[in-house]
Amino acid sequence: MARADRKPRNNLVRLSLIAIAIGVVTGLVSILFRLLIALIHNLFFLGTLSLEEHGHQLTPVGAWGPWIILAPVIGGLGVVFLVRTFAPEARGGGVPEVMDAIYYQEGRVRPAVAVVKSLASALSIGSGASVGREGPIIQIGSSFGSSVAQALGLEPWQRVTLLACGAGSGIAATFNTPLGGVMFAIELMMPEVSTRTFLPVVLATGTATYIGRLFFGAEPEFIVAFAALPELEPLNAARLAGFIGLGLLCGVGAFLFVRLLALLDDWFPRLIRNDYLQHALGMAVVGAMMYGLSLAYGHYFIEGVGYPAIQGILDGELTAVSLLAVLFVAKLLATAISLGSGAAGGIFSPSLFLGASLGGLLGAVLGQLYPEAGFTVTEYAIVGMAAMVGGATGAAMTAIVTIFELTRDYNIIVPMIVATALAIGVRRAFSAENIYTIKLAARGHYIPQERHINMFLVRHADEVMDEHVGYLPDHLDRATALAQVEAMDPIPGFIVLCHGTHIAGVTSHEALATHAEEGEEGAAEAGIPHLPYVLARSEDILNDVMKRLSREDIRVALVVEGEGIPRVHDVGGVISPDNVGHEVLRHFQNRQDPRPGAAAPDGR
Repeated sequence: MARADRKPRNNLVRLSLIAIAIGVVTGLVSILFRLLIALIHNLFFLGTLSLEEHGHQLTPVGAWGPWIILAPVIGGLGVVFLVRTFAPEARGGGVPEVMDAIYYQEGRVRPAVAVVKSLASALSIGSGASVGREGPIIQIGSSFGSSVAQALGLEPWQRVTLLACGAGSGIAATFNTPLGGVMFAIELMMPEVSTRTFLPVVLATGTATYIGRLFFGAEPEFIVAFAALPELEPLNAARLAGFIGLGLLCGVGAFLFVRLLALLDDWFPRLIRNDYLQHALGMAVVGAMMYGLSLAYGHYFIEGVGYPAIQGILDGELTAVSLLAVLFVAKLLATAISLGSGAAGGIFSPSLFLGASLGGLLGAVLGQLYPEAGFTVTEYAIVGMAAMVGGATGAAMTAIVTIFELTRDYNIIVPMIVATALAIGVRRAFSAENIYTIKLAARGHYIPQERHINMFLVRHADEVMDEHVGYLPDHLDRATALAQVEAMDPIPGFIVLCHGTHIAGVTSHEALATHAEEGEEGAAEAGIPHLPYVLARSEDILNDVMKRLSREDIRVALVVEGEGIPRVHDVGGVISPDNVGHEVLRHFQNRQDPRPGAAAPDGR
């Protein structure tokens, strides 16, 4: 037994070491990726060759004037060339492609995707497309993790685990959110959560975060003026009602985001079949929106990831109701047009922008209507960010934990939980698919949102056992035993052999029939073949029973009732890999999922 235990332990150590290496590489790539975005952004918007990141400062409106409209168009043409020529799967957000690789390609992602996605996404974001940088780095990290696993010839579950390590590391390094990276991998990437999968992901995300902090520092992505927020105290009824309203509003906003993105993703290819013209048209519209905002408000606001505008809302500098409403609508349209027409970038950052502007809008309105109630633009913007991300992605814990790590503000944890849960509920009521899975659903690739199998494995043994068991005296010969079994209606798969009231053994109809067909001399008179078995109590969970069967290479477990030494009358049924498979299938069918073999999206 010691030798059998050593192999899984060694596998976990090996996988963990590889995960750390993936975290290092993903962290370094995230640094280079951000620098490349800065270089392209400075070139297109400031006319300078510089790697300097301007943090959360709004981009100054330069001397380009209306010619700035062409910036995303020129960048977009480069994106189309890279994607069409080298890696078509690099188009779009990145996360849906990673999920598709996990569930439909056994965790295989081509190595070329990492390079092409880096260049195409940096060009999209830097030239002004309204997309985020987290989706690309997730796909880049996943590509590296998958490539390493393929090169080492690892098993499919190990490939998927390392792919999830790359995805979690990408989120962690990009946002400086190690816990958010772990939650993202768990909620959206990992079909199985266990020690063998969880530990490598934690090590990878922690390592990537450390690498990122060495270069960018340990400060949170957004700096919140804590003094402007209310003291830590229980929510009063008015503020609680406000956050409930915000959750409902963000749920509707998330639904609009999901549907509009899916609509334009389908509409642009129908409108123009040429990829270059299609993306040029979309980027020209985005460029025109940027220029229009610069004329009306003095800044572009919606270009790229949009972090400067988010920081302005959190700082209380962008609080005008009309401006916040315009920013929400403009970012919603710009993001859907950018991705629908063919940009390469993520939706996480746009979701943050939408949540901050919509939350800030509601906070500003309530603050004007009820000045004594304590409503503030800042806290509503923060809660709105979590609610919009959760509503759009369906990943509640990822949204809550990530926004907490982005702002480090503990005051609004409870409001975030309430608003995020409501936002997800509202979006689900209108759309079963989230913003990641809706694109795959259009292809007929449905992603399970619930871990049905894992939940199935915690059921008690007596809930899943096969109760139809035969009983025979153990002294019969094979021919007689087979005749008696085949006379039973229906024929049982397994038969308990009895010696009086004692359990003498277990056989099966298959074993009896096989031995009878072999035609051995004296086979008919030979004794009944016995199968190795284990005993399981009715209250044992299926996961433990299946582990014992697998560890001991045994096909059947007798499920018995009561305490002490079991007797024949204590046997309630049997569990075998075959009948468990049938029960799993029935479990899925009972979910009334319209898609054969697929779990219901988002738990519906």
